[in-house]
Amino acid sequence: MRSVNYGKDILAGPRRRTAPEIPAEPGLVVEDAASGFCGAVVRVESGSVVLEDRHGRRRLFPLRPAAFLFEGRPATLVPAPRCAPAAPRRSASGSVRTEGLRARTARGSRIWVEGLHDAELVERIWGHDLRVEGVVVEPLHGLDDLPGMLAEFRPGPGRRIGVLVDHLVPGSKESRIVERINDPHVQVSGHPYVDVWQAVKPRVLGIDAWPQVPRGSDWKQGVCERLGWGEPADGWRRVLSAVSGFRDIEAPLLGAVEQLIDFVTADVTR
Repeated sequence: MRSVNYGKDILAGPRRRTAPEIPAEPGLVVEDAASGFCGAVVRVESGSVVLEDRHGRRRLFPLRPAAFLFEGRPATLVPAPRCAPAAPRRSASGSVRTEGLRARTARGSRIWVEGLHDAELVERIWGHDLRVEGVVVEPLHGLDDLPGMLAEFRPGPGRRIGVLVDHLVPGSKESRIVERINDPHVQVSGHPYVDVWQAVKPRVLGIDAWPQVPRGSDWKQGVCERLGWGEPADGWRRVLSAVSGFRDIEAPLLGAVEQLIDFVTADVTR
């Protein structure tokens, strides 16, 4: 009878899996496992690594075994081979661009916008930042049933909702809907423009100002008729293609979106 080969030590427990070593190359996005701070590697110095988040805030962390998360899994950062430092590239939102970025696992939190055009414009400006942070943007196709949609989603810790609202001005239908929202895990930010198109600076499109459209008329259709842009689908392609970065967008929209990103990423629970 042949004996079973148990190896050198049958009393030894299972081998502990060690975290893989990853070179701390500039631009690599990792998360400090202890604090939840997420950022791109800036440099390694004296046994520590400097990380910079999308706001430009920098923090120093020691290079300890399995101290970081890379793509959601424990990792050990090690110094990368020395190379000449390069000036960091910037994303469309003005944040530090992370080269070779792989989208982070999506958070439970979400940003909701009113329509597809809003979502596409947010992606054009903040897409890089949102992938770094693991934030999904979802179009609502209307704001009328916002309280019902929130009740169905059930916001809570790790499941925050940020809502971007068009035409959020006193006395508007939108403001009356928002007044009904009272949840610490929900934040609503908005801009004063009738449609997100208006948040694009006119000069970017080669016009002096957005046309005045009579109240009660379809705003997008009226704009396209007055500017000779064809149908609204043609007009939107023209608007979106003209936008290349945050400088092409009016300040109220910039502030509203940045506020929502900060809100949904402040809760580090996944």
